[in-house]
Amino acid sequence: MLVSQILKDKGDLVFTASPQETVGAAAALLHTRRVGAMVVVDDKEAVVGILSERDIVRVIAKEGASALSKPIAGCMTSSVVFAQPDESIDVLLERMTDRRIRHLPVVKGERLAGIVSIGDLVKYKISETQAEADGLKAYIAAG
Repeated sequence: MLVSQILKDKGDLVFTASPQETVGAAAALLHTRRVGAMVVVDDKEAVVGILSERDIVRVIAKEGASALSKPIAGCMTSSVVFAQPDESIDVLLERMTDRRIRHLPVVKGERLAGIVSIGDLVKYKISETQAEADGLKAYIAAG
């Protein structure tokens, strides 16, 4: 299965933040929206980073509660790893595992087309595997 199919099923909604938003405000948005990461975009909508729960925990552990009032530009991951719509689940699972990341913004050309999480990919991989197992069981039963 390709990323484009996952986005077709899941939708292409991506929560974004500006680099000037505070860590505290971003944490509140992650909590309210029930997501683990937000893509950080500049005023031209270009991706400049990604902010995850892990980034927030790191900055608070390092700087304490005062980190909550600082801009997210100081703690976001600025070297963003992207996915393309025509990539397969297996390729992305390997990329995410190798780099120890849980969210991949999906870009089509220069446009942000969606975001996938490790949970999204695992869900579809399990579904794909179950369908394959069911097909093999039906084949064996038909004899």
